[in-house]
Amino acid sequence: MTASNTLLTAWKAAQARLKTGRIDSPAIDARLLLEAAAGASRMDILTDPYRVITDDQLSAYEAMVERRLKREPVSRIIGKKGFWKIMLNVTPDVLSPRPDTETLMDVSMLAFSRNEAFEAIDLGTGSGAILLALLAERPAAKGVGTDISSEALAVAKENAANLDLNDRAVFLRTEWAAGFGDASFDLVLSNPPYIPTDHIATLDPEVRDHDPHLALDGGPDGLQAYRDLAPEVKRILKPGGVFAVEIGWDQGPQVKELFEAAGFTDVKIIKDLGERDRVITNGPDPRTNPIPKD
Repeated sequence: MTASNTLLTAWKAAQARLKTGRIDSPAIDARLLLEAAAGASRMDILTDPYRVITDDQLSAYEAMVERRLKREPVSRIIGKKGFWKIMLNVTPDVLSPRPDTETLMDVSMLAFSRNEAFEAIDLGTGSGAILLALLAERPAAKGVGTDISSEALAVAKENAANLDLNDRAVFLRTEWAAGFGDASFDLVLSNPPYIPTDHIATLDPEVRDHDPHLALDGGPDGLQAYRDLAPEVKRILKPGGVFAVEIGWDQGPQVKELFEAAGFTDVKIIKDLGERDRVITNGPDPRTNPIPKD
């Protein structure tokens, strides 16, 4: 066995290659790929750095690093992505969930206390990330996720089963809220496609080449989904209910206007941790009311 076959030396070598390849977070990416290739945990790498890895594990690791150098996202390479406090399976059929989307969770956590029983719906659920993260935090809640992609729904159902949430989460194939009765839900959430069609080509390769375009394309001006959603959200939300939808950083005023036109009052624009407009809601603003109801 050569010295290059330990967790530490493999990690360092991969880190150097990713750094040279101008990958944004070489140390973290190299570690996540090593965990997957060597069946190691983060603690193993820190506490047992000289653990020997087999030639097979090393070649699997090198193949993963090659894929990352071609700008394939880590979540695609290992098939998993963390969101909020849960781990999800992701496939090429679903959007890889991003930290920005956790702003929807910040609003939801304030809107409903831990033991409150309520009904939620996640429109365009993809991997199920938003609904499942919510149900994991709110044990008395139940919810529905809708999507027009059968492949996405299969991923969401598998994630629900893995998280032991399939008794409280139902996933259905429909367009947005089609088929649901008026005033059915206490909480309506959505992260719809909002990239203007012409802008997709300019996105980072990790997104442009690996996320499904169906989950990105918001039509010519990026606002088509909100035109469809606003009246539907108004229709299915119970009186006094809360909605929260993710938006592009430059779409706040336009989307706010669409929801006001649908009959909502007290609509506000919420910023993400990067200080960019990220969510439109009629619910609590985590910035002005950061104390959870728990």
